Amino acid sequence: MHKSSVVPGPLNLITDIPSIKVGNASSDAAKTGVTVLRCARSFLTAVDIRGGGPGTRETDTLSPENLVGRADAIVLAGGSVFGLAAADGVAATLSDQKVGLRLGEKGPAIPIVPSAILHDLTNDGDKDWGATPPYRDLGIEALANIGDRFDLGNVGAGMGAMAGTQKGGLGSASIVLENNVTVGALVAVNPVGSVFMPDGKCFYAWPWEIGDEFGGVSPPTERDQRHPFPDHSRLKKAPPETSNTIIAVIATNADLTNTEAKRVAMMAHDGIARAVRPAHTPFDGDTVFAVSTGDIPFEDQSPAARHFEIAHIGSAASDCLARAIARGVYEAQR
Repeated sequence: MHKSSVVPGPLNLITDIPSIKVGNASSDAAKTGVTVLRCARSFLTAVDIRGGGPGTRETDTLSPENLVGRADAIVLAGGSVFGLAAADGVAATLSDQKVGLRLGEKGPAIPIVPSAILHDLTNDGDKDWGATPPYRDLGIEALANIGDRFDLGNVGAGMGAMAGTQKGGLGSASIVLENNVTVGALVAVNPVGSVFMPDGKCFYAWPWEIGDEFGGVSPPTERDQRHPFPDHSRLKKAPPETSNTIIAVIATNADLTNTEAKRVAMMAHDGIARAVRPAHTPFDGDTVFAVSTGDIPFEDQSPAARHFEIAHIGSAASDCLARAIARGVYEAQR
């Protein structure tokens, strides 16, 4: 058991942040699924994309220089381009609930529902769906399932995921910082790279494990990590089939600006690099959203103090994401 003074939230999930809820929906037949993150109100959101093959929706809306910078829900989905339809189902349902922007007195509410997808089309699930992929309905179902508690592993957007040559999955983790500031991560783990050291048992993320949250396996006494691109032979054989990714949401209850949230998303990507080898390849579409519920303002509003706090939150986000990645794979293989 790894001992640590760092304390996770009571659930060790992204929903340890008050007002955030998560729901999953999965198709056992198609081996794919959808995960929806929802907040009690529109929440400030930013995004940073580092992978070479991303698939996204409404990410430009979140850029700090643009008008909105907020979201009503975030959708993570399998299904490659077909999975983007999950956000249609979520947006339609929220609009029917009068959630979203109102531009004038007439017309429906316009929800902002950014999303990112991963490629799971080459697993052995039944993808013979013709002109009616299941993702819109899965999005509606996942939204209906939102709550404080949700399953990890082979569920939701992690249902058909692969982590290198091993099962991937849906992961989450949280950290409680000073002044009740909480940072959480939610991730669908489907990278080209491996999450395991060459022994196939110890996670690369092991130094950041809290307790035995992903098995408590220590690294082998003798290990060689010098090769920059381990287990790459399969990529040379069939690169078209290795369109993968890690798609994630980082959340905090600290009151961030859009620019600060963007910095947190950027720093959180280091968690991918800690937990996966190699990371951010041309085959991956690594995308990290950052969410602020704005519940806890910084006590010291001076620029220097805010920069320090953002660095602290960003570092915690990176640690959280590394842990969540390992938890997703660990839970998928149990």
